[in-house]
Amino acid sequence: MPVLERLTKLFKAHPAPLPPKPLPEADVPHALGALLVRIALSDNHYAVQEISQIDRILSRFQGIGPIDAAKLRAECERLEAFAPDTPDFAYLLCESVPYDTRLEMVSALWEVVFADGALQQAEDDMMVLTQDHLGIRTEDCDAAREAAKLANSLSS
Repeated sequence: MPVLERLTKLFKAHPAPLPPKPLPEADVPHALGALLVRIALSDNHYAVQEISQIDRILSRFQGIGPIDAAKLRAECERLEAFAPDTPDFAYLLCESVPYDTRLEMVSALWEVVFADGALQQAEDDMMVLTQDHLGIRTEDCDAAREAAKLANSLSS
């Protein structure tokens, strides 16, 4: 049997990949943290302000202190590298988390985007992609963006 036929037969023999499983509730904090890290890294600049903001968000979402939030963020930084691409990642969160919580996540993501005082095109593009796959209505996304922008300008 020619090599090309064997290779073709080999590829056809593998079953189709299984659909992704929804994240268990215990993984939602890590998923959120990894997505926050991914947004912060999207402009290829991981600013101290963004890291601090991620810690505050994780502390707020999980009801934990600053040290535990920093530890969780460190775990999320490692996980982010192995997480699925952003649309799949956001879709998993969409399937695992109620709408109100996902909307809070979008607000938190915008807080990270504005934490360093500058909105980069790469961050904006990543947010559009993420919000869409999280299943958040456009008007809710716009309101979350404006609230985060205003909060950042008041704290600067």
